[in-house]
Amino acid sequence: MATPDDPSTDPLPPAAGDQRPPRPPAKRGGDAPRRKKEAPAAGQSTGKATGKADKILRVEQRTTTVAGEGEMVMLPSLAAPAWELVHPRCARRRREDIGEVEAMIEAGETEIAREELVWLLSECPDFLEAHLQLGLLALEEDDPKLARGHFGRAVELGFRALETAGNPRPLPYSLPGNRPFFESAKGLVHALLETGRKGMALDTAKKLAALDPVDPLGLLRLAAADGGGKDG
Repeated sequence: MATPDDPSTDPLPPAAGDQRPPRPPAKRGGDAPRRKKEAPAAGQSTGKATGKADKILRVEQRTTTVAGEGEMVMLPSLAAPAWELVHPRCARRRREDIGEVEAMIEAGETEIAREELVWLLSECPDFLEAHLQLGLLALEEDDPKLARGHFGRAVELGFRALETAGNPRPLPYSLPGNRPFFESAKGLVHALLETGRKGMALDTAKKLAALDPVDPLGLLRLAAADGGGKDG
């Protein structure tokens, strides 16, 4: 995971008066047990021999989007083929874990939630949603420098996947697989602004707007807002 001091992974900050991304309502409360590492079932891979697709974020062209395992649904809103981030299998298998983390946070069990997220990333380093949640936790604890590192890592992973695919576009926010990337970018812009790096915030916002000119999260507006001091 990127360190908070690494300027190459600075997150996008929200502008003054802009709401930070709200957390979804908790799906369960009460005491949340700390996750234990599960041993593989008989005949199941330990993960060391898994293929790259199991662990690595990648990009695919879409005229349709996956609604379920193997089920394809047409997207009439796409006027032309677009591109979507395909999350690694290890992340798709752990979607429910993110809901559990959100429930832990709602119950005030932030330390347990943080440990769970760190464990998830140890098993699946390209899990964008886990990086996003760690960034949100840091923002809620008024630590924009730490948030910058977490959001920045998610944004870095997204750009790396795009570069590997030849930097295709557009990459619309409307496609579900792209949302954690854009939401992490918004968090990165917010954290960059709060740490006085307005120039880097604007540069990041421009890169995201080039991928989706609609700019549905208003990243350019956030980055251009007054406030914040020096870059550095």
